[in-house]
Amino acid sequence: MAGKNTYDAGSIAVLEGLEAVRKRPGMYIGSVSTKGLNHLIYEIVDNAVDEHLAGFCTEIHVTLEKDGSATVSDNGRGVPVDMHEKGVSAARLVYTTLHAGGKFDDSAYKTSGGLHGVGSSVVNALSTYMDVKISRDGYIHHDRYEKGVPVIELEDGLLPKIGKTKKTGTTVNFLPDDTIFEKTRFRAEEVKSRLHETAYLNPKLKIIFDDKRLEEPEHIEYHEPEGIIGFIRDLNKKKEVLHDPVYFKGSADGIEVEVALQYVNEFHENVLGFCNNIYNSEGGTHLTGFKTTFTTVMNQYARELGILKEKDANFTGADIRNGMTAIVSIKHPDPRFEGQTKTKLDNPDAAKAVSKVTGEEIVRYFDRNLDTLKSVLSSAEKAAKIRKTEEKAKTNLLTKQKYSFDSNGKLANCESRDPKKCEIFIVEGDSAGGSAKTARDRNFQAILPIRGKILNVEKASIDKILANAEIKTMINAFGCGFSEGYGNDFDISKLRYDKIIIMADADVDGAHISTLLLTLFYRFMPELIYEGHVYIAMPPLYKAMPKNGEEEYLYDDKALEKYRKTHKGPFTLQRYKGLGEMDAEQLWETTLDPERRLLKLVEIEDARMASSVTEMLMGTEVPPRRAFIYENATEAELDI
Repeated sequence: MAGKNTYDAGSIAVLEGLEAVRKRPGMYIGSVSTKGLNHLIYEIVDNAVDEHLAGFCTEIHVTLEKDGSATVSDNGRGVPVDMHEKGVSAARLVYTTLHAGGKFDDSAYKTSGGLHGVGSSVVNALSTYMDVKISRDGYIHHDRYEKGVPVIELEDGLLPKIGKTKKTGTTVNFLPDDTIFEKTRFRAEEVKSRLHETAYLNPKLKIIFDDKRLEEPEHIEYHEPEGIIGFIRDLNKKKEVLHDPVYFKGSADGIEVEVALQYVNEFHENVLGFCNNIYNSEGGTHLTGFKTTFTTVMNQYARELGILKEKDANFTGADIRNGMTAIVSIKHPDPRFEGQTKTKLDNPDAAKAVSKVTGEEIVRYFDRNLDTLKSVLSSAEKAAKIRKTEEKAKTNLLTKQKYSFDSNGKLANCESRDPKKCEIFIVEGDSAGGSAKTARDRNFQAILPIRGKILNVEKASIDKILANAEIKTMINAFGCGFSEGYGNDFDISKLRYDKIIIMADADVDGAHISTLLLTLFYRFMPELIYEGHVYIAMPPLYKAMPKNGEEEYLYDDKALEKYRKTHKGPFTLQRYKGLGEMDAEQLWETTLDPERRLLKLVEIEDARMASSVTEMLMGTEVPPRRAFIYENATEAELDI
């Protein structure tokens, strides 16, 4: 066991109180949707992982309980329960005070993911109840809170002891508050994916997951002794790989750096950054350091080996990373992130440290493994060739397209030019497009009808994509350009619409069209998804018309079932096969009216899932894609 064991009441620092969290939960956990809900589990898990990093915890159990609560327990040292200088048990402070935690005291934790000390107390503030059992110093200490307020009397300022034990560790059971969250059912797939990711980043840690909500309870153990090499293998398991994973690690300026990479025979890159086990979906300085140095070293090799002649320009970073899957994981003693949800790392010294370690280690590796080096450089050569052809294709495309985009006849634009207010509906087929144009609020709703199925962009080369009239129209309408690993001119600040809403029929064809559109956005404009601009409209499947009482739209079979159970008296049922069957008024009521419609926000939150979902949405296998579309369509978020 490593680490200096000075984790006691003296190492808990206090900075402020909890009411603010309940008032503005989004500030602390990002949102009150399913994503924010799952975030509660990760906050408690991250605390246990920090205990592992300090050298004391080897096992974490995460259980989704039957009653909708979640339990996280670890075998670390247990949160300190002794008396704090504030006159109460240190544990009580940890769970009731924002910015109270051992992370501020360098001797207790060298590196940690949860740095702001807000994790546990935020979970407490946003839970109907939270029950804590701490095993430490031979006893089990107990505490309980309701909506963040303690309901257990302290005994002489300390937590009551409810039993003896030889074990150590902390167990937290909490039930999310349904007055704060839109939904309180944890999404197991995402929790599992995040736990698996955490196991890859901590090869000595074992994480056990149980879902007791199912008829047949699920039990999984995540333990990945290969670490991030195993992670790379997992990300590339369905792809044609060009060589074995390359792995190196080192440290500089007190920052530990670990990198694994592998090339596959595909035209896109997948570089993931982690800091103190937390996935940084928007990257940050550690990725910049890695990419810049890797590009420099590879260009040097290309000149040494005569692949680049004197007169040739260097390969671009995108050329060199074409086909790369990489993981850059760092442990930083004092990380700074943009925003509480830690999506982007901001430390300049992280770039320096990663750059130094990469520069030394990658040369050491490639000097010994020339075959791997050659396959990486041949991938870069191929990409550069295509880029040059495409730059020509793109120039042609863009010079021909200088007319006003409204004049292409398809787009019915809105009158407002304020992007924050505007939304664009991408509608399948002319008939639905016609009703939508009539039904919309012209002030802020634009309609773009597309005919038939657009191209599956995963399988096509860029010049074909840019020649596709539907895609061209779309790119022009959005106004923010498009990014492709090559000539990246995407600029989200130029986006003309705050909401891009895919409006397709509720059948398999409609689902397929939605998928192709999402694929297009993933590949060319991923920021649209990451920044929450892409939605899927959820048109109703049925309209119930009772003999007495008001008509009601039903969005799925579940709603129909519920209606049948609760509605008394006879009713007739109309089933909508497609949007084209609705008249303008019905379309407005069900799908366009911001007060009443159902929209699903398209979001991707963790690295493994993003990668596998993209692969599935873009690949050639239809059944898993179809299953995914249907399964996720039930996760609709109300947009009111």
